[in-house]
Formats: sequence, structure tokens, C-alpha cells
Amino acid sequence: MIHTGELIREGKSKRIYATDDPDVAVVYFKDEAIAYHGLKRGRILGKGEVNNAICKTFFHLLDENGIPNHYIEQLDSRQSLIKRCDILPVKLKVRNRVAGTLGERLGLPDGTPLDPPVVEFLYKGSDMEDPLINMTHILALRMATREEMEAATETALRINDVITSYMREIDVEVIDFQLEFGRFHGEILVADELTPDVARFWDATTHEPLDIDCFRCDIRDAAQAYQELLHRMMGLEGCTC
Repeated sequence: MIHTGELIREGKSKRIYATDDPDVAVVYFKDEAIAYHGLKRGRILGKGEVNNAICKTFFHLLDENGIPNHYIEQLDSRQSLIKRCDILPVKLKVRNRVAGTLGERLGLPDGTPLDPPVVEFLYKGSDMEDPLINMTHILALRMATREEMEAATETALRINDVITSYMREIDVEVIDFQLEFGRFHGEILVADELTPDVARFWDATTHEPLDIDCFRCDIRDAAQAYQELLHRMMGLEGCTC
């Protein structure tokens, strides 16, 4: 039986709790929504439950494709059991099309295809707005080794292949997504989350977002968009997960 212990850390969308096992933690998904590095805050009703279910689906998909990750099992509608990793201070962002800040930086319209996909490194730190960095920064500041970052990049591109193929079957296009990695007993694992909070998913036909951009840009009802994405992934109409 799992006993939830002290709060280890709390982020924008999740709380992480200790358990009796020092190698295992509990992740609790919240309904809170934050955009523009905290300048916009609100709630997306039911988001925590949706993200918990979506994470379960994606991490099981990674398991099926032999990609090591921190996920163990779902505990209830909002909580899952995970391996307690030492998270690298570097996020990886995989981009298949131009969107968001990339368009602003390059002066390109949203939706411009990127082939091959672009992989960006970001310094993990909400108070610094996750600035872009490169491999020389990472090595100079001892954030990770070259081997760790090369393995993480290769894994990120493999994940891109896996999830874009999966989402194509439900008429959803993966525009971009963000990943975090962690060390666990000498192994580098995919950690954190893979949800519409940290990814852009567009309807393949209408190009309407099914992700946090609905909240960020007031495009449509975000709760409905998240539910629609989950319904497609579950293959169920009228799911109330």
C-alpha cells in the first residue's frame, strides 16, 4: 500500500509527493492553468484528470516501443506512481512546425513545416522564463554530460516518431512538445509529463488547437479541447474521465 508523504515540489500543473519508498513518488495533477510565465492564471475544469489519463496512455506507448521512462502506474483519477528521478535542469523541445515563440524569433508564420524536426534546449527555471541554451552552455555549467544530452536528443526524436504516428491515426497533428529527463540509478529516463500542457496538438483538418493554447490565447473553451483530445485517444465518445 502506498502512503503519500511530504510534498517534494509543486509546479504549474502538478504536485510531487514522497512515499515510503525513496525510489518512488506520487504525482498529483492539478486543474490550475498558467501561461506567459505566470502573467495569466486560471483553472481548466477537469484538466488534472485528463492529463493523468493522457500521461498514462503516452507513457504506456513509450513502454511498448522500448523507451525508458519514469511511469509506474495510475493510482486514481488524478494521481499516478512514478520513479523518483533526479531531473536534469535542461528541457528539450521538439518542433515539427513553427508555432509560438519560434515564429516570433524567425519571422515565420505559424504552421510552417520543419523537416527534419528542430530540437531546442531550454534552461529549466520558471523565474528565468526557460531561456534557450546550447550544448556549450550545458557542458560549461555542468548541467549534463554530452553523452546524456545526445541520448536525450536521440530519445526525443524517437518519441516524436512514435507519438506523431499514433496521433495521426486520430486526426491530430503534433506541432511541438516539451520533454524533461531524469537520472535514475545511472539510467536516463523520460520524466515529468507529456500532456497538452506542454505540447501543441492541432486538429489535422481544421488546425484548431487541442492544448494549452486554447487557454493561453482565448481561442476556445480549453476544458472542451482537452476532453476532445482525450476522447480521441481513448476511442470513446462521451468519456467523462
